Amino acid sequence: MSLSSLALIENWPVPTAAAGVVRADGTVLGTHGPVAHRFPLASVTKPLAAYAALVAYEEGAIELDEPAGPEGSTVRHLLAHTSGLAFDEHRVTAPPGERRLYSNAGFEQLGDHIAKATDIPFGEYLRQAVLEPLGMTDTSLEGSPAKDAVSTVGDLLRFAAEVQTPRLLDPRTVAEAMTVQYPGTKGVLPGYGHQNPNDWGLGFEIRDGKAPHWTGASSSPRTFGHFGQSGTFLWIDPDAGVACVALADRAFGPWAAEVWPPFTDAVLAEV
Repeated sequence: MSLSSLALIENWPVPTAAAGVVRADGTVLGTHGPVAHRFPLASVTKPLAAYAALVAYEEGAIELDEPAGPEGSTVRHLLAHTSGLAFDEHRVTAPPGERRLYSNAGFEQLGDHIAKATDIPFGEYLRQAVLEPLGMTDTSLEGSPAKDAVSTVGDLLRFAAEVQTPRLLDPRTVAEAMTVQYPGTKGVLPGYGHQNPNDWGLGFEIRDGKAPHWTGASSSPRTFGHFGQSGTFLWIDPDAGVACVALADRAFGPWAAEVWPPFTDAVLAEV
């Protein structure tokens, strides 16, 4: 299976890269590179962790609007980066709901909250709730729910198919996850500067009108997903009916900001 646009990863200034595209019905339209190579995901861990949190919500282990994290904050605030927690420190820098402060610490507190509620360590809960049912056998999380998962393009295409046509969750729950939480909230999109508004769903960043952005000029405003500082991204464009995963082993930087958007535009043009 091949999409010629995926071969553009050959020109990326990285040692190793792999990419793939999957339709909403689970059809893999194409892959390129070593799809079974395990890459550190960095923040592409967050959508996986968020999906596990939504399973915990549907199982009745947690509620989205129950207290979690700092004083006045809820599970929803943690998922939407509005708890007020700092980026990488467990200290409060704003009242909940006021600013979009992208926070690894928030996802770590979310993981702790779910572990306590379910009596299962979060990495194991993620495995039981999401990875195992989807056949994601090459994916694991040992460490922070914000950034420490390791996975492959093959596994993430399974995940991206699930998010587009949910089987583990009620489609209404996933629709909520891709809907802007706390609309109008300003904040910094890491690597891309201040955005007003800085729209986010439940664990997924929403493209909307953000500029600059890591997706393409032709990506629909409804596109949602995540990128990681390890040189990784996953986007889902509901208007195009496809999702794309690209993983590399070079830290995010100007190279990624340069090559990712035209790559996405080429993929969208071809599908």
